[in-house]
Amino acid sequence: MTKNSFIETALRTISLEQDAVAALKTKIDDNFNKACSLILDCSGRIIVMGMGKSGHIANKIAATLASTGTPAHFVHPAEASHGDIGMITADDIVLALSNSGTTEELLSILPVLKRKGVPLITMTGNINSELALSADVNLDASVEIEACPLGLAPTTSTTVSLVLGDALAMALLEARGFTAEDFAFSHPGGNLGRRLLLKVDNVMHSNGDIPIVSITTPISEALLEVSAKKLGMTTIKDEAGNLAGVFTDGDLRRLLDQNKDLNLTTIGEVMTTSFRSIGANALASEAAKIMQDHEIYSLVVLDDQQKLEGIITMHDLLKANVV
Repeated sequence: MTKNSFIETALRTISLEQDAVAALKTKIDDNFNKACSLILDCSGRIIVMGMGKSGHIANKIAATLASTGTPAHFVHPAEASHGDIGMITADDIVLALSNSGTTEELLSILPVLKRKGVPLITMTGNINSELALSADVNLDASVEIEACPLGLAPTTSTTVSLVLGDALAMALLEARGFTAEDFAFSHPGGNLGRRLLLKVDNVMHSNGDIPIVSITTPISEALLEVSAKKLGMTTIKDEAGNLAGVFTDGDLRRLLDQNKDLNLTTIGEVMTTSFRSIGANALASEAAKIMQDHEIYSLVVLDDQQKLEGIITMHDLLKANVV
């Protein structure tokens, strides 16, 4: 084979699978509605099953369902015949995948599922197969041709089954009103969990780490506070102890162009009074968005009474892998 032949094969494979997925749209009918309704009414879990390559797809569908609000797990059909069927209760639903619809390992456990009263949803490539006809609902995952030139390796059929499983999971996600925060609780580890669960108060600077000067402090002394606390800014409080404004590195650069005497000018004369703020219970990702949208480096954190509670900076968010 030549390099061009490799590319031609790849493009042919992609085209065949694209066509099969496009054809799947015509097969989304009332059976899909029935399957969704059955699952939404299920008080147990969705047990996803399949052999061989269908088993790999079934495993992925189970993982997608579980992470998007539909409790699910994979049970190997061969193991089910040797004790693992005890994992399935009458409150559960079985979602069985088989391209041929004649997978012996699945057919052999049908009598037990029926006796337990477990509803059966199937996803098959043959709507007239024994497995499809035994189901409460069958989802048509048939394809015209496999991408494999021998017509043997499951390729197009597994792609279609995976897409159909994703469609099912997303329909259920929307029906449940599943939110980004719900998703985060299923993904507490890694960057995704941090981005969706981390709160401002988990990373902000508080108490003695907050740079604070009075409104009458000379600029030169205020700069010492900025330098000491290393946040690139300081907060300014008035005589009553209320937050009056902020002064940042950016304000200093603008101030230097005005040739003001840093020893004689008070920080209250040059502070910024219209500053951005956020609450301590807000998501850290929300703080990141505010900073990015307004091209600023830090935010003042206020409590419910609008009192100063902390400072959060872009560096804090980067360090926490929120951005």
